[in-house]
Amino acid sequence: MRITVWNENVHESRGDAIVAENYPRGIHGAIAEGLAGHFDLAEGGADTIRTATLADPEHGLTDEVLDATDVLLWWAHIAHDQVSDEVVERVHRRVLAGMGILVLHSGHYSKIFQKLTGSTASLLWRNEGERELVWTIAATHPIAAGIPNPLVIARQEMYGEPFDIPVPDELVFVSSFEGGEIFRSGVTYTRGHGRVFYFSPGDQEYPVYHQPEVLRVLANGIRWAAPTLPLEEQVAKHAPLGWFEG
Repeated sequence: MRITVWNENVHESRGDAIVAENYPRGIHGAIAEGLAGHFDLAEGGADTIRTATLADPEHGLTDEVLDATDVLLWWAHIAHDQVSDEVVERVHRRVLAGMGILVLHSGHYSKIFQKLTGSTASLLWRNEGERELVWTIAATHPIAAGIPNPLVIARQEMYGEPFDIPVPDELVFVSSFEGGEIFRSGVTYTRGHGRVFYFSPGDQEYPVYHQPEVLRVLANGIRWAAPTLPLEEQVAKHAPLGWFEG
């Protein structure tokens, strides 16, 4: 399994104190470190995890990196408009060819998620540090394996309906908040040969990505979204169709 964790890294690079306290090595660093125990990263092991950020050349998502990525995780919040359209197209083509993608929290507003869903992905929100209960709707789904029902997140930004997305292929999780709102917090899609999983918990102001149950959801999602064929075979299969031109 070859995993790339992408984070815009803007809050961290501009020195937001609360983000630095929660994620001293960045949100991408916390996710990568938290996932390490779920995969074989030992020298010579079968799995790899790399990180990339907005400020990297080509946002760290060159053809070479994507060719070596089975599943991409995408966290973003305030710099969606700074992501190159060329890079978005590159990622989109890889998803169609079989690369999995997990879109996290406010990544719902990212160009890549909007392109994959054909929607604005707009929603209601309120940030008062409320408790979130993540309820498993699809108990037999691989992404829900080993996840408590409900998964309790002590403090989190509220996301609420209506959530402007197409009807999901699968509704895995629904969240409820202290204010009474509900939200489709874990949904899946298939686009071309690629699998898409959106999971909402994980705001920069709260240490959600240090919570073992949340990391277990992400690890499950990675395994579910991984291509059924090695990505190199998917690329070779679809390159004649022009999916990788330009």
